[in-house]
Amino acid sequence: MIDRWRALANLATLGNGLLGVGAILYTLAGNKLWAMLLIAIAIGFDGLDGMLSRRSPAPAGAFGRVADSVADAVSFGAAPAVLVAVHTSDVAAWAPYRFLVVALAALYLALALARLTYFTARAHALPYFLGVPTPQSALAVIVVVLFHDTPAFAGVEPIGLLVGVAVVSIMMVVPVPYPKIRRGAPLRLAAGVTATLVAVALVTLQFRPAASSPVGLLAYAASLGLLVGVAIYYLVGPFTARARTPAPG
Repeated sequence: MIDRWRALANLATLGNGLLGVGAILYTLAGNKLWAMLLIAIAIGFDGLDGMLSRRSPAPAGAFGRVADSVADAVSFGAAPAVLVAVHTSDVAAWAPYRFLVVALAALYLALALARLTYFTARAHALPYFLGVPTPQSALAVIVVVLFHDTPAFAGVEPIGLLVGVAVVSIMMVVPVPYPKIRRGAPLRLAAGVTATLVAVALVTLQFRPAASSPVGLLAYAASLGLLVGVAIYYLVGPFTARARTPAPG
């Protein structure tokens, strides 16, 4: 008998991976805003995958865990790495740093794969993450790109991007506990607000509004809120990871 919850979870995993492929293609085509939006949607599919999987009466199997990690490797490993490495606007500003940004993108991808491999093989049974999970890392990369690359709220700053992505990369493999955002988790409300803000920021930016327009100001305000939400997870998360084991759901 087919387990419908497990089947739906596998479809969500497939959607996650396909969105990551789309994000890579959009970045290569020079549209980073669409790429970031697809990565953000993939984060939602990754959460849906976990929610559906936990509804299944059958215990989680190795196939679903491996498939989820493969999809995460595409959407939260390869796609953000390409986002960091490829620059089709303001090429002159990035030219002196071409080797460094490519090397940093490769480092991000390598550490994301290392983290996913460790999680799949050993750490999946823990009630918390060791190191920042790849979806949250991808969201942090989006924040860095929004402020230092496209649309560059803080100006095109290659050094700012290099430092930011380097920190995000290292935090994936630092053995510090980070919470899983499930029902009852202390940061669940903050995570919900952050998800809303990333949607507002990236959807409004698709219209490429003028910076001083109401829509442009809304996108900027939502991006600042997104920055705060990501910072809360990074800075406060370790203090809540072992506070209690979140209830399933």
